[in-house]
Amino acid sequence: MSTAPFETEQQSPAVETFLLGRIEFGRCLELQRRLIGEIGERDDGQIALLLCEHPAVITVGRGGSPGEIAADSRLLRSRQIEVHWVNRGGGCLVHCPGQLAIYPMVPLRWHGFSVGEYLERLQAGMTETLDELGIRGHTPPGRYGVWGRTGQLAAVGVAVRNWVTYYGAYLNVCPPMGLFRLVETDPVGQTRMSCLVAERCGPVRMTTVRALLVHNLAEAFGCDRYHLYTGHPLLRDDPRRRAGGGY
Repeated sequence: MSTAPFETEQQSPAVETFLLGRIEFGRCLELQRRLIGEIGERDDGQIALLLCEHPAVITVGRGGSPGEIAADSRLLRSRQIEVHWVNRGGGCLVHCPGQLAIYPMVPLRWHGFSVGEYLERLQAGMTETLDELGIRGHTPPGRYGVWGRTGQLAAVGVAVRNWVTYYGAYLNVCPPMGLFRLVETDPVGQTRMSCLVAERCGPVRMTTVRALLVHNLAEAFGCDRYHLYTGHPLLRDDPRRRAGGGY
């Protein structure tokens, strides 16, 4: 009989998932920036995942330009829609209630992921989620995001700071599709924005999508466990935080 000491099996890192409800874009970005520093200092590979919805807002990434915004400034002001210039990849995107914002903060070096592999894993988690909903999603060669038979269902735009990812992906579940006309992201008409409700020709519950996505992203990132929290301690005393959004 072996006299070697008992060895416990090492667990994979956990995905700490925070359900933020509806929160202003700027406040969520500030939270991501604070978490990046904490995650970068850890030595256990822990991943933080923020899931939320934003009030109507337009963001312009590094590949975007003012010409992609189809509405003039007066219309945007009248509808209280802000425009944020951000340092993520990608171009001009519309965010609004009914769209699930997905922000994983992954320490790439600890997990041994390149940026390209991280993007593949992020998209794989979304595609598997759609598959479980009976939706066949795919990513055309040379593009980022997820498409279905009715059009583009998810956009991807990420950034990396100190080898920790932030920003992420935006999955259209049941948004007011008219808002997407505020942005012209594909002048040649190859991209039509769509959503899961249109894809299934019926209702889709945000809570169902979120539950499936958390599990599938944990698997895609090589983690065998995740924890769920409502809100985040850094936001609890923030009077500007908007609660709600079905969480």
